[in-house]
Amino acid sequence: MEKRDKLYEGKAKIIYATDDPHLVIQYFKDDATAFNAQKKGSIADKGIVNNKVSVKLFELLAANGIETHLEKVLNDREQLVKKVEIVPLEVIVRNKAAGSLARLMGIDEGTPIACPLLEYSYKNDALGDPLITENHARAFQLATDEELNAINTYAYKINQILTAFFDQLGLELIDFKMEFGRFNGRIILADEISPDTCRLWEKGTGKKMDKDRFRHDLGGVEEAYQDVLSRVTSL
Repeated sequence: MEKRDKLYEGKAKIIYATDDPHLVIQYFKDDATAFNAQKKGSIADKGIVNNKVSVKLFELLAANGIETHLEKVLNDREQLVKKVEIVPLEVIVRNKAAGSLARLMGIDEGTPIACPLLEYSYKNDALGDPLITENHARAFQLATDEELNAINTYAYKINQILTAFFDQLGLELIDFKMEFGRFNGRIILADEISPDTCRLWEKGTGKKMDKDRFRHDLGGVEEAYQDVLSRVTSL
């Protein structure tokens, strides 16, 4: 597979063209951002960790009937993936209140909620990825009814699979973000699932094992990421 021109560079990844128009290379960076890129920094080997964790989780999901963009791992930082048209929605599933949800509702982080909560954000950095409703997505034609139904179904199923998986590793999946893409007329899981996009708390201690350690200057960021990688690859 020949690596060609850079197509896109985001906050955490770079996308490169290949000699196959249907496939691209996804490269994971060590750059870290928070609070809509108001805070910037770097986490040593973050790209390696996120690549390996995401591969493991995407393979797990594929084995459980979730189609993803992952084709194969190329090296420590790169994946060969399907070239998708990203649906301009960030899809969040929350199992406990944390982060923006805790602030929105005026409750403590870690407060249980009655059922998993599915949220949408409009994927637009300039606007700060604002929270929107499913009706906004329909009204502004960000996705069709059929696509939203597929995304909803996948999101809850992915949450169920990952919650059980992380539980085996002594980790609690508090919430996580996903992105979906269009490929050959169908919706598939894209982007990544990693300590960058999940809130993971150690069971029993409540220790944060994710990018919140970077967001809130908690220290031990690299160690937490490496710990998650070690646990994820132990099964």
